[in-house]
Amino acid sequence: MCGFIGYFSKNSKSDKEWLIASSKLIVHRGPDDNGEWFSEDQKIGFAHRRLAILDLSNLGHQPMHLNKLDLTIVFNGEIYNHVDLRNELKQLGYKFLSNSDTEVLLLAYSQWGENCLSKLNGMFAFAIYDNKRKKIFLARDRAGEKPLFYYFKNNSLYFGSELKTLLSNPNLPRYLDEVSFDSYLSVGYVPGNRCILKDYNKLPPAHALTYEINTNKFNLWKYWKIPELLNRDEEKNEDHLLEELELLLNQSISRQLVADVPVGVLLSGGVDSSLITAIAAKSSSKISTFNVSFPGHEKHNESEHAKRIANYFNTNHTELVVEENSADLMPILSKQFDEPMADSSMFPTFLLSKIVRQHCKVAVGGDGGDEIFGGYNHYSRLLWIKKNLSSLPNWLKKSIGFCGSIMPEGFKGKNYLEALSVNFEKDIPLVQNFFNSSTRNKLINKQQKYFCSNKTNQTFLGDKENDFLQKLTRRDFENYLADDILVKVDRASMLNSLEIRSPFLDKNIIEFAFAKIPSYLKSTSNNKKILLKKLARRLLPSDFDTNRKQGFSIPLAKWLKAGPFRELFWDTLNSNDCVFEKKIVKKLLSNQDRGFNNAERLFALVQFELWRKNYSIEF
Repeated sequence: MCGFIGYFSKNSKSDKEWLIASSKLIVHRGPDDNGEWFSEDQKIGFAHRRLAILDLSNLGHQPMHLNKLDLTIVFNGEIYNHVDLRNELKQLGYKFLSNSDTEVLLLAYSQWGENCLSKLNGMFAFAIYDNKRKKIFLARDRAGEKPLFYYFKNNSLYFGSELKTLLSNPNLPRYLDEVSFDSYLSVGYVPGNRCILKDYNKLPPAHALTYEINTNKFNLWKYWKIPELLNRDEEKNEDHLLEELELLLNQSISRQLVADVPVGVLLSGGVDSSLITAIAAKSSSKISTFNVSFPGHEKHNESEHAKRIANYFNTNHTELVVEENSADLMPILSKQFDEPMADSSMFPTFLLSKIVRQHCKVAVGGDGGDEIFGGYNHYSRLLWIKKNLSSLPNWLKKSIGFCGSIMPEGFKGKNYLEALSVNFEKDIPLVQNFFNSSTRNKLINKQQKYFCSNKTNQTFLGDKENDFLQKLTRRDFENYLADDILVKVDRASMLNSLEIRSPFLDKNIIEFAFAKIPSYLKSTSNNKKILLKKLARRLLPSDFDTNRKQGFSIPLAKWLKAGPFRELFWDTLNSNDCVFEKKIVKKLLSNQDRGFNNAERLFALVQFELWRKNYSIEF
């Protein structure tokens, strides 16, 4: 796990100075080693910060340059099947100087070119400069575990693991992108290839790009897509699916436990992390598990469930106690996250990472299980609505949807009422909506140049799948998982120089889940994560409660009643230069005090303001 920066530019002198200086901004991603590489004319430069996980020697140093092949790479992530690829390349005549997966990746490109992506199983973002072909090649993993931002304009290309490195370049602009801002106010993050800043982009998951220097040709493409559900009309053999799922999880977890540094398992006590613990315990004689507790907040405390699993599988268990959260963390996290993100669980994720890092350098977690196995509550709720209310007359559904749209933000059930106006046969409703289009326009004070684009919902319509649950899970996999969950995990963990791995996001498990598991074994109107729970009943203690669902969260609503968080929120949103309309903000706060659910909405506004001021963003 590392961080990198790179460029191609004709303004080589100033960009070289920027590259060297800006790499210090991501020292948290790689405190173990650093380096730079420049082409002879200095128009191309790579910088790297290393968190050493495999081959801790200097042979794993980056940027890695192979003179004979005239190839240079900077790489962030882990290639979990690097041993298999190494053996395949050896049979083809390649010789290796190191035991690092970085060298495997570079030689895989040498052998298969851009098609090497189909061979990779892992989490990764990388840049390769091919001097023979005068080409820069960037790619990102299928799920989007590792980040990659870029800026391409006037035949110059800048890229990096974190946006803050690009923003440190005085020659690059920093204007707000209106469509992306609109998406943020709607769903709490910026989806897909968009970036919160105009002319900047994120390389989307499962995408790659090349830039051919001599011809100025820029090419962006998607190298992998979620497979279609096969044999959807045939009854599946559940025992066979269970056997295959268990085998794939065994293989994935076994690969992801490999490291040359201490590895731990993040054990919440839920289905996903408990299954990982059960399988990991078979692979290792004494695995280390970690759980975090928040004293005084029993609703958010899963320590007893984690202890029960740890004792059953005889792990080396550590319960980490996190003291009361400090509002002082908000400015720190808003700066680290590069783009504003409205997910207050970044707090416990950061605090967990900070304290786990004192015990190990790599941790294995359960991210991805909900999206690919159907674990979210809104799946069951929307399936129930579709089953029981879709036959209502259209005029009645539209009337109910309209009533929902005029209810105040934070009113319980508002988004589900609005969902009734959606044609469930063609589209999927956006129930995880922070502010509807009307409120988004009212939120921005009249001094700011802004308009509601009304394009946000189009981003989340799903794909051509006819199966409703398939649409829901695919949308969440490609949007919410990639641009919220995995961003939160990457930024919070890497700020503490901790690598977090996700066995459920193994390429083979993703393809198995979407191609082979029918929807009725994922989620129904009254059950969730059905096949995974069947495996849990096979591997976990008989008294394990598979129906318990507890998100990783903080008592934000309680903290907003009074104290440091309330003061920070009020001071930030009531300041003279705040871009949000004070009348709307006061109404949100007032309704929150009356029992409405506006805590995350207010968090979204505060995060944006802290981020905007920190990076001096202009409208």
